[in-house]
Amino acid sequence: MSLKIAVIAGDGIGPEVTAEAVRVLTAVRPDIEFEHALFGGAAYDDCGDPYPQATHDLLASADSVLLGAIGGPKWEGLERSKTPEAGLLGMRGALNLYANLRPAKTYAALADASPVKAGADCDMLIVRELTGGIYFGKPRERRENGTVAIDTMVYSVMEVERIARRAFEAARTRRSSVVSVDKANVLESSRLWREVVETVAPDYPDVELRHQLVDSCAMLLIKDPGQFDVILTGNLFGDILSDEASMITGSLGMLPSASLGDPKNGQAFGVFEPIHGSAPDIAGQNVANPLAAILSGAMMLNALGDSDGAGRIETVVDAVLNSGVRTADLGGSVGTTEMGDSVLAAL
Repeated sequence: MSLKIAVIAGDGIGPEVTAEAVRVLTAVRPDIEFEHALFGGAAYDDCGDPYPQATHDLLASADSVLLGAIGGPKWEGLERSKTPEAGLLGMRGALNLYANLRPAKTYAALADASPVKAGADCDMLIVRELTGGIYFGKPRERRENGTVAIDTMVYSVMEVERIARRAFEAARTRRSSVVSVDKANVLESSRLWREVVETVAPDYPDVELRHQLVDSCAMLLIKDPGQFDVILTGNLFGDILSDEASMITGSLGMLPSASLGDPKNGQAFGVFEPIHGSAPDIAGQNVANPLAAILSGAMMLNALGDSDGAGRIETVVDAVLNSGVRTADLGGSVGTTEMGDSVLAAL
């Protein structure tokens, strides 16, 4: 069955790494139909809106979305509603992309690149709630002549339950262990979070559950990352912990992610993207590592039911790394397109 994939190249290095992911996906699945859309800073420059209606319509009609990267210093002075980041939050809300899955795995060939001694044992999946919590809570405002700022952390039973089920289901495909991360000793929203996770857990008797306070989890990620299988947590904590976990693996340029909504036509609809930023300082220089974007394509195929295609991509990326091919972030001198060429040759 052919697939319609919306492609958002985005800003900075986004177009460069996305182009390589499209090349690899085309080699694995020649039946994919790619349609390109403007989003983020590029969309603002074109029409004054980081998330144009035409882009929303295309994304809503696609089987899945491949996103490069957005944002950069060029757009930092815009009013909040016009920034690329506002467009990203708007897209997550409009498409109900409530589950962010971020695998953090240290490849054997890159074990020496980890900044922590125990980094070679890192193989975890962070399941982050993406459309609730403090990033979406209201009120969000300035009061008392701008001298007081208010952000609100809000979670409902429904929001916690659906992300918890995503985490437990994911754990069943891995090592059957979930660590739910909160701040239940201080926050009322975290106490609700813990209560709801406890009500979901009995539906998954084959999965071990334990709770961890977020500050303790942050320390243990550095001390012993190998103990974690699936980490389940909210929007704010997940944002921070997933970036911490990514650095344990040695390079942001290696890690994909998925932002998923409810199934669409029996398949997991979502936006798949590398976790790195737009890196405007190296944009256009053909030095960015495209492997995270390529692996995001593999995650997308797996979510759409093509585990064979996803497995082929993952296998050849491992083979390319084992052969010693490296981009600059990994200590090598191979360029973006050359790394893509190496993956295609291995395919």
